[in-house]
Amino acid sequence: MPKERILIVEDEEDIQELVRYNLAQEGYHAVVAGSGEDALLEVQQNPPRLIILDLMLPGMGGLEVCKILKSNPKSLNIPIIILTARSEESDIIVGLELGAEDYITKPFSPKVLLARVRACLRRKMKEIPPEHVALNLDKLSIDPIRHQVTVQGEPVDLTATEFRVLHFLARKPGWVFTRQQIVDAVKGEDYAVTERSVDVQMVGLRRKLGPCADYIETIRGVGYRFKE
Repeated sequence: MPKERILIVEDEEDIQELVRYNLAQEGYHAVVAGSGEDALLEVQQNPPRLIILDLMLPGMGGLEVCKILKSNPKSLNIPIIILTARSEESDIIVGLELGAEDYITKPFSPKVLLARVRACLRRKMKEIPPEHVALNLDKLSIDPIRHQVTVQGEPVDLTATEFRVLHFLARKPGWVFTRQQIVDAVKGEDYAVTERSVDVQMVGLRRKLGPCADYIETIRGVGYRFKE
């Protein structure tokens, strides 16, 4: 059974070949576009299952490509992994807020690349649970109807905003969210949630979660995610 078709949007030939070779070794059908314009045409003609998108492209930049793809209903649900230089944290944040699912920094490990691709495709295959459905993990349980969280069977007293933050992240494990995305999602009533206060919320939330504190992972310079 053929594996998923993946589009690599990258103008440097050595990186094109490195990514293409490693994807092919895993059985993926990898195709390459050397510019943003070529990528949009490729997606229009033959939509891939996933896109690995460099940000530094000739002509149309990667962020503009991401914006166009995520604003088009036909390509909205194609997951995008940003490929970028390590120093471009601000571009990573913009890309995630435009709708990209994950990112990889250059230089990168082919093993990490493949793991991120597998995880991204796996997440896309799963349905995001409805907001009213309880989430029962190994040690952690989140019940949105009762507005109740338990850790190892013991109830945890969370503020309304802490509960919203935890529930928002837990519904999409493995997804990276910027601080602004978290602010937009939770809009707390008991606390004025701002990008700056998100970090304060996370400190308090981790302290209350105790042995489950490491479920919430900090993505340095970018935001947070719930451990997959």
